[in-house]
Amino acid sequence: TSTREKMFVLSEIRTLIRLLPRGFDKSLEDQLTDEINRKLANKVMINVGLCLSLHDILEVGESFLFPGDGASHTKVRFRMLVFRPQMEEVLTGKIKSCSKEGVHVSLEFFDDILIPAESLQHPSRFDETESVWVWEYPVEEGEHHDLFMDPGEKIRMRVVSEQFVDTGPTKPKITESEQEEAKTPPYSLVGTINEPGLGLLSWWNS
Repeated sequence: TSTREKMFVLSEIRTLIRLLPRGFDKSLEDQLTDEINRKLANKVMINVGLCLSLHDILEVGESFLFPGDGASHTKVRFRMLVFRPQMEEVLTGKIKSCSKEGVHVSLEFFDDILIPAESLQHPSRFDETESVWVWEYPVEEGEHHDLFMDPGEKIRMRVVSEQFVDTGPTKPKITESEQEEAKTPPYSLVGTINEPGLGLLSWWNS
């Protein structure tokens, strides 16, 4: 469906690619393709998104050799297939786990998605013993029916915000609190399910 394709975009990137001499038996384009995928596939580029794979090479510039370095350096302009959903886009994933913070969702190739507690259906409660969130679905006469948000269940959510964090190797980690911070993913999404038709697919199919 068109919704599924929107979360992927083609991003144009220009960079200098370093090629080692051992690959010179391949064509330049093949070497560049291998090296671009090696450097960028499954990596997050700040303010671009999660790079998945090279889509095409648009332009190959001149190659340079630097003194003392046997590798060649080639200017390349190319397009990467990137995962970066638009704000307000609806995605379908699976519940990875629940915590007091909210529901953690996985798309299998991307796991850093949180639906915060305040963005779940109201009223919801966190069941400590089961470690799941429960939507207290209102039925007649003030009663409610418990709908569990179990791990593994398919869930439909709307993207409300994204965050990029530069987790580059430049900052020395000193204190424990800074080491905790180091676990922050470079790219994460926040979603909501507090709307009709969003939440577990099983709620709306039955």
